[in-house]
Amino acid sequence: MEVLRRQLLAAPAAGPFPPPPASRTASPRTSTGDDVVIVSALRTPVCKARRGALAGCTPDHLLATVLRETLTRTGLDPTIINDIVVGNVLSPGGGAVMARVAQLLAGIPHTVPLTSVNRQCSSGLQAVASVAAAIKSGLYEVGIAAGVESMSQDPMGDVMPSINLETAAASPAARDALVTMGITSENVAERFGITREAQDAFAAVSHAKAAFAQSQGHFTGEIVAVECPGNNGKAPTMVSADDGIRPQTTPEALAGLKAAFKEGGSTTAGNSSQTSDGAAAVLMMKRSTAARLGLPVLAAFRSFTVVGVPPAIMGIGPAFAVPGTEKGSTPSFPS
Repeated sequence: MEVLRRQLLAAPAAGPFPPPPASRTASPRTSTGDDVVIVSALRTPVCKARRGALAGCTPDHLLATVLRETLTRTGLDPTIINDIVVGNVLSPGGGAVMARVAQLLAGIPHTVPLTSVNRQCSSGLQAVASVAAAIKSGLYEVGIAAGVESMSQDPMGDVMPSINLETAAASPAARDALVTMGITSENVAERFGITREAQDAFAAVSHAKAAFAQSQGHFTGEIVAVECPGNNGKAPTMVSADDGIRPQTTPEALAGLKAAFKEGGSTTAGNSSQTSDGAAAVLMMKRSTAARLGLPVLAAFRSFTVVGVPPAIMGIGPAFAVPGTEKGSTPSFPS
């Protein structure tokens, strides 16, 4: 957050993080017809896994819902879509079959190709980057980038990765890639001196901001309601709002929770991200194509950066990727 604050204030970076390269602090670019733009951005509600309103919905249903609404709201002829890229982590086979089923359920014909990508927590962002790169390079003009996850239907931890555990365990570098997310959170907190109090305070403020935004209807325009099938003879229900926001959360209440992953640790069920169900999709194209189709431009895609970080503290990834690094350089990490 400190890195983001410095960028917003246009102050020089300090500490262990690399400064933004000159290309990222240049003057605003002039819009051109070749710009890659977003003309639609929709999502389902994001709900708590296993205990939330979308727990009974399979990922293909969630994705089909948001893809179908993308076509409805834009009036786009689905046959002009050149490609669909879907980010997914948990579904078998990288989610390729699930995503293809969702596409066809949404009314997008089989003539439109589809692929899935998995970059773990940033899989949806990778889908956006992949579509943007293809449009920018001239491979095609119109694409949909999406992401979907049902942590209720495909819970984490049930299936071990297909690796030689004995060989991996013998390598310190490879062994760290098997560390659970909860422990990496504890590692980051310990390594960078992030106290339990600071985490609880940040979590409470985050819930307060989300609750205010929800109460003001700021999420309404981007959310697509999902019809969930009823269980045990019950009627289907419509889910139209995020259900993980806790307006009454306070630092004092969070302070009473036990550490979730490590004895004496600082990461709890209250100050860490929830496991969730949901889907999202953005419709992307060249600016000139959007003008020809009469579609509004919501945003322009400008750049994308990925960096590798030590697996044992993988939660610091955004602190290095957001500022960006010089092409070909290697981030340095504090010991």
